[in-house]
Amino acid sequence: MLVDPLIIVACVLLVALAIRPWRLLANGGLISPLLAALVITPWFWALPWLHRMPVHLQLSGACLITLALGWPLAVPVLCVVAILAGLIAPISWDQQVDMALWLGIVPATLAFGMGMAIRRWISKNLFVYILGRAFLGTVLCMFIAGALAQWTGHSLSATVEPELAMVARWLLAWGDGFLTGMVAAIGVAFRPQWLATWSDQLYLRQPPTAK
Repeated sequence: MLVDPLIIVACVLLVALAIRPWRLLANGGLISPLLAALVITPWFWALPWLHRMPVHLQLSGACLITLALGWPLAVPVLCVVAILAGLIAPISWDQQVDMALWLGIVPATLAFGMGMAIRRWISKNLFVYILGRAFLGTVLCMFIAGALAQWTGHSLSATVEPELAMVARWLLAWGDGFLTGMVAAIGVAFRPQWLATWSDQLYLRQPPTAK
């Protein structure tokens, strides 16, 4: 890359922290998804090193974390996830930075931008949120992030041809899409307070509850 990944991660992290994302935790509704992200996601990221897989394929969860926590809070959480993955598996500091960028920040930022575009130009309803933003949107964001990573020289394996690597990234993006879509659907149905990007008033056209 022309710019050090650490500089990019640091700059994006400073922007996210400048928004003071901890304010989203004030009502306590996002504590559970935040803890789940910190406990579960590092194992997804560390899995290829734990099993010595020849090709580093792992679920990201970044789009799901962005839906649950919002972009400003998702960015520092994903940076912590990269550090925790390094504590679980023998992953070098440079690899942790790359994971924070390509598995975390890039797909999270793409998911944030796509979500804003869907709300602005497509529609605001339940099915668009789950199928468009959570499912198909995640597939597209993860594949674009993977393609950008490969274009900048972050290949899945030195022994895998670039064309096959792109196929692998495309298939893996669907895994992230299914995971994000399924959890988002369950969250909307049973725990909407766990989704910072969800609003009954916006997507179900329900009037705000009087307090």
